[in-house]
Amino acid sequence: MNKPLIAAAAAAIALFSAPASAELASGASAPVFEAKGALAGKPFSFSLASALKKGPVVLYFYPKAFTSGCTLEAHAFAEASDQFKAAGATVVGMSNDDIATLQKFSTEACRDKFAVAAATPQVIKAYDVALKAAGISTGLTKRTSYVIGQNGKIVMVHSNMDYRDHVKLTLAAVRKLKG
Repeated sequence: MNKPLIAAAAAAIALFSAPASAELASGASAPVFEAKGALAGKPFSFSLASALKKGPVVLYFYPKAFTSGCTLEAHAFAEASDQFKAAGATVVGMSNDDIATLQKFSTEACRDKFAVAAATPQVIKAYDVALKAAGISTGLTKRTSYVIGQNGKIVMVHSNMDYRDHVKLTLAAVRKLKG
């Protein structure tokens, strides 16, 4: 598939689709993985197992760096980063963008506040976040946020192409864990 077609398919899905559902439900074990990414423009290695030793993890998948909704969502997570840290949570954004793009996105959109990592096809499949158009994978991810407790269990899932509630809902779930 060519890139303009993928972008058009993603835009059409974002505009016309009902909220998508994530297959991984609350209470399920989060698939453990490691990924390369970026934090504040620098290469970064992420390990879910290591991050969970420090506290809950907000793992949010977004379709494509530097698209309007993904940039606005990253800004919102950046603005709330101190609140997530106060609740003991690590925030990591995931997409199938290349490392060079993630390095730039981590600085410009994420404002150096949290890491972004490359979602491999295996991670996309394990978390059931493949964005499809007409039943065919676009190579992009659905906009899906998971809150994972320190025990490795998913405590909250929000899957919706509209970015606006992801930060609010994940922050509420993290605060509930702390409380």
